[in-house]
Amino acid sequence: MIRHCQADGQEPDAALTPLGKAQARELAGLLIGRKISYIVSSPYERAVSSIRPFAEKTRLPIKTDPRLAERVLTSTPTKNWLSMLEQSFANPDLEFEGGESGRKAMERGLAALNNVLAHSIGNAAFVTHGNLLALILNHYDRNFGFEQWRSLSNPDVFELSLTEDNAQIKRVYG
Repeated sequence: MIRHCQADGQEPDAALTPLGKAQARELAGLLIGRKISYIVSSPYERAVSSIRPFAEKTRLPIKTDPRLAERVLTSTPTKNWLSMLEQSFANPDLEFEGGESGRKAMERGLAALNNVLAHSIGNAAFVTHGNLLALILNHYDRNFGFEQWRSLSNPDVFELSLTEDNAQIKRVYG
């Protein structure tokens, strides 16, 4: 599970910064030894660009899935978005005007994850955004919440190992 590298903005077409491009090359080196056989990414430019150097090195295609796009907290411009985000971690059904609840975002992210798990063999790289990443990890570990989201870096990498009755989360970069 990968959070994208540093980007210049939040828009879907926001590109990586020069530092973000360097981070993407470093990320490729980190992922090379992880026996990844499948890549699925948010369609946002910053997510695809974060995994592109790895995809080029391994000659793996990047499949995009809109269910891995960033969560929209609200469509209303607001200065207190951080407080709103914290509230949404405490109450996953809270939905602000024009936005998506944490639960709905988590469910679409899990649907993307489960779709790949049902159809692929081996390790997969999922490239997404900080809020959605935190919500997915929270599904497997209820202690992964707002404060853990705040501590995420760009990029950040978590290894999620799933068995029928167990999930293990290990931070491997960040």
